[in-house]
Amino acid sequence: MSIRLRLTLLYTAILALTLVGFGAVLYGTQAQTIRDREEQMLASTAQRIAEARQSGSDWVGQGQPPPMPPPEGERPGQRSLSFRGLYIQLLSADREIIFNSESEDQTSQTPIPLSETGMQTTLSGGSWTGTAWIENERLLIYSTPVVVDGQVIEVVQVAQPLTEQDQHLDVLGSNLLIVGGAALLAAFGAGWVMSGLVLRPVNRITQTAHDIGAERDFGRRVDHSGPNDEIGRLATTFNEMLGELQAAYQQQRQFVADVSHELRTPLTTIRGNLDLLRRKPAVGTEEQADILEDMTEESDRLIRLVNDLLALAHAESGRQLRSETVHVKPLIEDVCRQARLLDPDRAVACDDVYDVAAVGDRDALRQVLLILVDNALKHTSGVVRVSAEAIKECVALHVQDTGPGIGSEELDHIFERFYRGQDASVGPNIGLGLAIAKALIEAQGGEIAVESQADQGSTFSIILPQATHT
Repeated sequence: MSIRLRLTLLYTAILALTLVGFGAVLYGTQAQTIRDREEQMLASTAQRIAEARQSGSDWVGQGQPPPMPPPEGERPGQRSLSFRGLYIQLLSADREIIFNSESEDQTSQTPIPLSETGMQTTLSGGSWTGTAWIENERLLIYSTPVVVDGQVIEVVQVAQPLTEQDQHLDVLGSNLLIVGGAALLAAFGAGWVMSGLVLRPVNRITQTAHDIGAERDFGRRVDHSGPNDEIGRLATTFNEMLGELQAAYQQQRQFVADVSHELRTPLTTIRGNLDLLRRKPAVGTEEQADILEDMTEESDRLIRLVNDLLALAHAESGRQLRSETVHVKPLIEDVCRQARLLDPDRAVACDDVYDVAAVGDRDALRQVLLILVDNALKHTSGVVRVSAEAIKECVALHVQDTGPGIGSEELDHIFERFYRGQDASVGPNIGLGLAIAKALIEAQGGEIAVESQADQGSTFSIILPQATHT
């Protein structure tokens, strides 16, 4: 079921409930008003008859009518034997019929019923109102006692047919059903049209998304000129998402191009050296040794590139790193010791290290420090210093060198993949180390930054949360 149909049905259901509630209240109010009016009229008539009986007036004999005005629409002295007017019945205390307005001889009358509960109520001095069916007509019956000297001697019953009232209520109910049905049909049509207008921008966004997926054209955008409502914010968010997808897609293409370029050079070199080794007549022994050494260097370069790509893939895969307490001082001392073993002729100092603990992954943090120290050793001939300090609720680790520094135009790009900068000829640099370091630190919930000045060196800083206990 489409959203448009669901919205239309919802609107229609709400209106239907509203109309049912309104119709029920109107019908019930009208029915109660009619009943109250008829009951009040019957009570007034019954009370006048009861007062006449209490005063000793004898109008029962010879079938004489009670001393009261005739029902509306009848001539004086006329008595209707149908249920078009009022019906009067007089009962004794033992439920014998004393008078019934239907029969002149008092032998063939149709008695007006009174339930046992109603009889007990009237004998107790109260009044009773009820309904009953007589000769296929519904009657409203009002019964009241005749009290003489504190004793109930008779019960006066006055009945009124409810045929006209029921017909009036039937007409009212039919009109409510007809008008309500027409209103529901109109509401369904209007709701269908309005929901279509409201959802038109959503359909446009859906079509745009389908076209972008089919054409892989992330440069397209949703054209929305309406207000900044829910639909407007959806269109804006969708366009922002398309911008991010476009940037990610371009970055992926650039990454594939960079990897292809990095792989092509060593593979081409190895392929050329193999052709030299297969050439006849064979090259000399010294030249063969140079060729093998060149192939070994290119193979090592390929191995480093593949290892760095795997490390970067793991770092950016979103995998959860361990969150543990890492004592910074022994970690930095271990990194400095390993760096001295790799390059014994270089000075790596780690004297200014506070005994603080950070929250992170020890192995990942060790890998990042080795990347930063190795990067510093490649770009400076002076001392490389590794330090740590506590700053508020964080731990800051610094790797500082005394090299030529990094140009301001390069600072925004040094953490990008395959970016080597202007000094790309220094060492076997692939351009993935700092990208790996950034990804690993951010995966631990930390930050990495760099400060650099020309001819004064650079300082890489790692910020991690400080452990609350050691």
